Amino acid sequence: MPAFFAHNGTNLAYHVFGAGTPVICLPGGPMQDSVYLGELGGLSAHRQLIMLDPRGTGQSAAPEDTGSYRCDRQVDDVEALREHLGLDRLDLLGHSAGTNLAVLYAARHPERVGKLALITPSPFGVGITVTAESRVEIARLRKGEPWFAEAFAALEAIMAGKVTDDGRQAIAPFYYSRWDAAAQAYQAAQDGHQNLEAAASFRAEGAFDPEATRAALAAFNAPVLLLAGELDLNTPPSAVAEFAGLFPKAEFVVQPEAGHFPWVDDADRFVATTATFFG
Repeated sequence: MPAFFAHNGTNLAYHVFGAGTPVICLPGGPMQDSVYLGELGGLSAHRQLIMLDPRGTGQSAAPEDTGSYRCDRQVDDVEALREHLGLDRLDLLGHSAGTNLAVLYAARHPERVGKLALITPSPFGVGITVTAESRVEIARLRKGEPWFAEAFAALEAIMAGKVTDDGRQAIAPFYYSRWDAAAQAYQAAQDGHQNLEAAASFRAEGAFDPEATRAALAAFNAPVLLLAGELDLNTPPSAVAEFAGLFPKAEFVVQPEAGHFPWVDDADRFVATTATFFG
């Protein structure tokens, strides 16, 4: 397994798929290893994918300083990976919570980013709030599904502050366009791949400065793709559209009938969009 040393000495692993000019891929969770990304529905046929296992996840070592799980401190891990690969500039893709890290890297090292793709992004780090109303609106689009009543009741309980493991499992169908055997297997395969201790530290105090990040992104001149899933309960398209407005050169795309994992729901459409963007 290829690996490199972060600036603070932590040994970090990554996975390589495909050939050609690399795209550095940052998984979500937060602090989930990269295995769930797979080959992003076949994007590896168009670009080489470098899938980073964040510190303390997958085959990457846990750091001695657990404070280094904080999102802003992991920017140095991405920079160390760039240096390790010998890249003057890198193309960067983040998914979900991983987009927070991608955006902080772009804000700190704008000259090092060629293109930036944010897939069903978490907007927390730029101060955009996903409202309960927007989530309910997205959820109600699924009212014809046989699982809707149970999942919607669990969603209402979570939004009321009653968060349980059973509730989280009950709302899982909302994250996919079809809650079929393939989606259920994909969801089940993610169990045990998130470092919960690290996830709790990811958003620790000081990790984000939305005002400063917004100012940096307003001056970020590289091309940016923001891809939303039409049915994504986690980050509804309205929030992604607002996110896109922070960049001078943003392309905002809504993938029809897609949830939070658009390469699972329609791999061909997802690959067509992202491969065209990266060129």
